[in-house]
Amino acid sequence: MEAFSSAKVSSFLLFSLFVSSIMAAALAGNFYQDFDLTWGDRRARILDGGKLLMLSLDKTSGSGFQSKKEYLFGRLDIQLKLVPGNSAGTVTAYYLSSQGQAHDEIDFEFLGNLSGDPYILHTNVFTQGKGNREQQFYLCIFLVDNFLIREFANQESIGVPFPKSQPMRIHSSLWNADDWATRGGLVKIDWSKAPFTALYRNFSAAACVWSGGSSSCASKAFNPDIGWQAQGLDAKSRRRLRWVQKYYMIYNYCSDIKRFPEGLPPECRRSRSL
Repeated sequence: MEAFSSAKVSSFLLFSLFVSSIMAAALAGNFYQDFDLTWGDRRARILDGGKLLMLSLDKTSGSGFQSKKEYLFGRLDIQLKLVPGNSAGTVTAYYLSSQGQAHDEIDFEFLGNLSGDPYILHTNVFTQGKGNREQQFYLCIFLVDNFLIREFANQESIGVPFPKSQPMRIHSSLWNADDWATRGGLVKIDWSKAPFTALYRNFSAAACVWSGGSSSCASKAFNPDIGWQAQGLDAKSRRRLRWVQKYYMIYNYCSDIKRFPEGLPPECRRSRSL
């Protein structure tokens, strides 16, 4: 059987974004219990007794799923095997989103590429319905093992909304985006390679679950022994973050002066790591 070579996507809700890869499996949930298949008919399937989830894309449709639960704070992990080979024109999206026009959202979008070329990881953060905070990275073997790639700090003191009060569901999809995903849409999907598939396993959630209008953590005191509650950026983590951004970031909205001729967004002027 082919080895499950995967990216492990971790979302440290509302604080920072990670891409990593692990050899040992984390304590995994069951996809039947944790997720609903939302679109794509049988192109989305749960396999191996709930241990594996597969999305597929053909010329007719892509597919997707979402979590049964909503989360407010925490850390969510999932191992994702991206479309292998010539994935140009495809996008495998994994994101967290609340509902409504003024929604909060944290995006990972893996932009496919020609065989031999690296995936591009497109990230964005929406607060109160406003996004336009894109950063892009080459997804290489060096961006693994819990390397932090992005932090979105709380800067409400200068008027930047922070996603802290709207519970979010996990969503993921595999879809046709060949009008923009690869080299600005110049490279189209090679449908002779269809169906394209992405695989997921080892989902785990150490998080505050939202239910009935309240959080499961509302009555619990802060516990520094719970990893995600105490996790922050120490000096070593910040050096790694700067290293990743220096060598693998290929776009940063905070550096795009032409895009913001009237001045960069306020968070760009304050943050060292945006």
